[in-house]
Amino acid sequence: MTDPQSGEAAIVLQVSDGAVSLAGRPILRDIDLTVRSGEVVALLGANGSGKSTLVKAIVGLHPLTHGEVRMFGMPLASFDQWHRLGYVPQRSTITQGVPSSVWEVVASGRMSRRRPFVPMLRADRDAITAAIEQVDLTNRTKHQVSTLSGGQQQRVLMARTLASEPELLVLDEPNAGVDLASQDGIASTLAARAAQGATIVVVLHELGPFEPLIQRALVMREGRLVYDGLPGPATERQDHDHHHRPAGRLPLSPGVAAPLDGGA
Repeated sequence: MTDPQSGEAAIVLQVSDGAVSLAGRPILRDIDLTVRSGEVVALLGANGSGKSTLVKAIVGLHPLTHGEVRMFGMPLASFDQWHRLGYVPQRSTITQGVPSSVWEVVASGRMSRRRPFVPMLRADRDAITAAIEQVDLTNRTKHQVSTLSGGQQQRVLMARTLASEPELLVLDEPNAGVDLASQDGIASTLAARAAQGATIVVVLHELGPFEPLIQRALVMREGRLVYDGLPGPATERQDHDHHHRPAGRLPLSPGVAAPLDGGA
């Protein structure tokens, strides 16, 4: 997707001067972020840096107290093309509520593509089946999600999102608490979606198996974005160094200064 005027990849997601407060406590501030079509972006940072709050603000789960989010050029407040957005939360939410099978959970992701009160069409069933196949859970289709391992539950959430065939995927720590094999599987699924042109924003503690597909890294500290650039050793060290280095300096690539550091 290209902007016909500039010739650049179209802006899919934009946050301008964003801020979020929860229970009167400032959590995010001064967030300026632009993601273009086809980018694969990792959002990194230590626990409590504001990563999950930012992605929840992006998808409308946390309202901004200041600034604006725009999705595909539209203000989030008036955005109504939800089938274009796929959000994968942390798996802790998947077993809450009515017990459901893998098929039922994945099928629920198709709702944004269907008209109300219209029976499921062949295209819907094909999309659901394809999504389950993409995360390698075909042999678990009728299993209750609550009986699956943590990694399998995360893949079910991924399949639910893929069933809607979104253009933008936003994932909140998909590799948290899951085994390495599941991390590899999720990374492979995302790589396949990226190859098809999807735009991806993923929250991570470390790049791990996702490293080969990440094109750009954003690092958060204390509710602000302090680095936006190519991934590398500097971004990989950020969580460790946040707890072990003197305050006020984030290790970045040579010649790159973080906005909050005041360096040249």
